[in-house]
Amino acid sequence: MPDAIATRVSRIIAGGAHALLDKAENLAPDAVMAQSIREIDKVIGEVRGDLGKAEAGKHLLLSHIAKLNTEHVKLDEQIEIAIAEARDDLAAAAIGRQTDIEDLLPVLEKSLDEQSERAKELESFIVALNAKKRELEQTLTDYQTTLAAEAAAPGTSSASSRQARVEEAESSFGRVLSRQTGTAAVFSGVKNDAGKLKELAEMQRSNRIAERLAAAKATRVQE
Repeated sequence: MPDAIATRVSRIIAGGAHALLDKAENLAPDAVMAQSIREIDKVIGEVRGDLGKAEAGKHLLLSHIAKLNTEHVKLDEQIEIAIAEARDDLAAAAIGRQTDIEDLLPVLEKSLDEQSERAKELESFIVALNAKKRELEQTLTDYQTTLAAEAAAPGTSSASSRQARVEEAESSFGRVLSRQTGTAAVFSGVKNDAGKLKELAEMQRSNRIAERLAAAKATRVQE
């Protein structure tokens, strides 16, 4: 689910290195950080899977839109033939199909825009997760270097410098989060009398067909 992925990505990106080190304080720090890196790899794989589905959805929508546009053009030719043969009934049927196509296209194009936005969002998640992974890998390397230095010189403490590096990493993670994972969704709906709305829609459709049939016949006469 999109919300679940967004929540998991946000949680991973927002988690500071300092908190991770605190969590690892009484455990095996190397193992805890390595596990966090593996978790990021797993989530990246899931996001890539969702991205593939979004791209496939875009492809299907583009194909359907192209098919409807081609059909609309073909219907223009059929309408001319029907009018030339004085078959208003056939011309009206073809115009009716054109109006259906014209009603469908905006919805499909809106869905295409939504799929495109979703794909961009997922791509930004992957960028942010990879950035987080690199930061954690660097934190792990720094932690191991610190341990090695402390082991070599037991009387020297580098806790303050380590904390400074951790705080810098946290600040970087925060910037990545605000830049890469902001999402918003607005949902609205209107409830009305279904029967009356259906009747109104049919009336509008009939008027559109009649007007376009009259216009097509007028154009034919002028030619």
